[in-house]
Formats: sequence, structure tokens, C-alpha cells
Amino acid sequence: MDQQLKISLIQTDNSWEDIEANLLSLTQKLKETAKDVDLIVLPELFSTGFTMEADDVAESMDGKGISWMKAMAEEKQSLLIGSLLISEAGVFYNRLIVAFPDRSIRCYDKRHLFSFAGEDKVFKAGTERLVFEYKGFKICPLVCYDLRFPVWSRNTEEIDVLIYVANWPDARMQAWDTLLKARAIENLCYVLGVNRVGVDSNNLVYTGHSSVFDAMGDSLINSEPSKEGIYDTFLKTSHLAAVRDKFSFLNDRDDFQIT
Repeated sequence: MDQQLKISLIQTDNSWEDIEANLLSLTQKLKETAKDVDLIVLPELFSTGFTMEADDVAESMDGKGISWMKAMAEEKQSLLIGSLLISEAGVFYNRLIVAFPDRSIRCYDKRHLFSFAGEDKVFKAGTERLVFEYKGFKICPLVCYDLRFPVWSRNTEEIDVLIYVANWPDARMQAWDTLLKARAIENLCYVLGVNRVGVDSNNLVYTGHSSVFDAMGDSLINSEPSKEGIYDTFLKTSHLAAVRDKFSFLNDRDDFQIT
């Protein structure tokens, strides 16, 4: 039986370190998404921007960001994914949150911290991937810099959808476009990449390029560069089954363990 997942990517600017303003803006954007959408994806650190001032803006797991995600997932009856700056037991995390329509959540802490910007000096790295099933699809959500590490992204668990939420600057946009497509082809799965737009307080320019690639590396979404927008498409289990039946490349993948 073919199953489908209707997805919406939210390509958005944000207000630097202003949680309330960002949540207010995103509330309006989510109201503009389709009523029957199954999965909504937001960029990395969507409530603050990619700031290293964790002492000033970090939230607890009972904070505004988490509460907002739970409420919006319930209201939309959709899965909602994005990352937040979280403080827990005196430690800071770039934590991806998966909020389910029943208000339950699951979490993934970004493993590959962006040392080029000093992220590794502020945050603690995660150690485990999150893989879960939703409406017939096995989903693995990751964060930004994780995209550069194919071993961490490798499809060892029959993953159907890889998701990358990001604050990926325009200066390295060719890498973003190329690696998203590569992750789809090598893993024979759908790949979703959601990036922000605008200019942050470090004068870094973001042009979006939010995208969806199917298991053959064909593009399903090409967002309009440098502009906010909502982009929809469908993911289909029949596409994955057909590609994997014809091209059984995953049968020849290497066995390995990550330490």
C-alpha cells in the first residue's frame, strides 16, 4: 500500500535573540500552511538565530520554545521539527525537537558542533541519532553541520527520510546544495534541507536554498533564494520501494560502528 507524507518547509528570517518575536512571526506562518500537512520543518535555532550567547537566551525544556512547539503541533495536527538553544543541568545543547500532534516530544542533540564558529566551546555534542517512525516513514532528523559527515548520515537503519535543519551561510551554499543531493543518492532516501534567510548580527548572509530531493537525487522543491516562503510537496513510499527494488545499492553498504 502506497503511503504519502505531505510536508511543508518554512524558509524564514528571524529576529536576533528575540524569542517572543520569532515565535509570534512563526505562529502566523504556520497558520498559512495547508490544513492537511503531515510534517512541518523549521530552520536550526529558529527562535534565536545561530548565537553563541547561550547564557542570555537559552531555555529549559519547560521554556517558551518547547511549549510553543507542542501547542502548534497539536493545533496543526502535524509533526513539527526544528532546533532550539536548550539549557539542561548546567549544560547547553543545540537540541532538535520533534513535536508530535499529541504534544509528546522526542529530541536529538547536534553531534557535529561547528568549531569554525566556536560552537564546540559553548554547546555539548550529542552522542546518539534519533530515528523514529511516523505515518509509514522512518525518519532521521539532523542539524546543519551534520550534513558534512556522511558516516553519521549513513542509512544503516532503513531510513526513508533524512532531514537537515540549518543556519547555512551563503558563502558555502554550493556545499549545501551538493551535499543534500549526495546524501539522497547515496542513502536511497528522501532528503529535506531547511535553511534560513536574511542577515544575522554577525553580518552573515543566508539565502535559504531549502530543498527536497528524492531517492534518485531529483529535486522536488527549489525554494526562491533570499526570500521567506512555505514550500510543500509529497513523499511517497511507492517511490522508495521502486527505486530500492531497481537499485539495491544499500545491500552492498559497509558495516561499521561509530565510536
